[in-house]
Amino acid sequence: MKVRGLIKVSRIRHFGFEHILSLFSIVIFALLIPVVVHATQQFSQSYTTAGELTIGSIVSLKNNTNDEVIAANNGNVENLLGVVVNPGNSIMSVTSGQKNTAEVATNGVLQVLVSDINGSISNGDQITASPIDGVGMKANQNVRVIGIAQSALDTRNGSKQPYTDKDGKKKTVFIGQIPLQVAVSYFFKEPDKTIVPAAIQNVANTLAGKTVSTLPIVISVAIFIITIIVVVSIVFAMVRSSIISVGRNPMSQSAIYRDLIQLSALVMAILAVGMISIYLVLTRM
Repeated sequence: MKVRGLIKVSRIRHFGFEHILSLFSIVIFALLIPVVVHATQQFSQSYTTAGELTIGSIVSLKNNTNDEVIAANNGNVENLLGVVVNPGNSIMSVTSGQKNTAEVATNGVLQVLVSDINGSISNGDQITASPIDGVGMKANQNVRVIGIAQSALDTRNGSKQPYTDKDGKKKTVFIGQIPLQVAVSYFFKEPDKTIVPAAIQNVANTLAGKTVSTLPIVISVAIFIITIIVVVSIVFAMVRSSIISVGRNPMSQSAIYRDLIQLSALVMAILAVGMISIYLVLTRM
């Protein structure tokens, strides 16, 4: 009986120890999860830089280098790398030990400088480099992007700054910070829904040297159709009258040729007027 009692007590003790060990493991695992997740969001690396870069500014790799960064703009957007962060906020960082360096994070949710150059920014918008060094803007065309906005740009928290666009026009833009899910990728803009076929839209954009809206394209197509109808009608009437004239009076060939030359010149003039009208509509409207 004493032996059985000892076996029973040892089983109880063994059972309790296993449960305590399991509970301890679960607690340690639960404590480590946020640390690991946070670390993946705050990983950064130091890069050399020629000048001082503001915390939150977007940077690109300098051409023909892999360890030097410069403020990103739409001129070096293809080399987008990441966002400048405070090295003290990074749980894990790789430093080079040089003096002129910037700590750059390439993933995670980070505070990033953005502007409303391409319109107001909403949650979910793709963000790319803007003409202003280090400042992002909403992407509205096929371009490399730095990440996705996690909130709208609040115009109450930020500042307005003067800005000169590529045409030399002076404008005022708003610059502020928003949380951004940083992940460099390529953004493909979905085509706008329109009644104009893609082939005609591409031809119009090529002729005008810009993206043309639907109304000018519709007007241009109407002008083209009317021009073709008028030209075909004149050519048909010209050929028909020439055949009839030659059949009635074979000696009038010289006069007929003269009339053909004059009508051909008229047809060319109509075509030229039609093409010029289409070009003006596409470029001026």
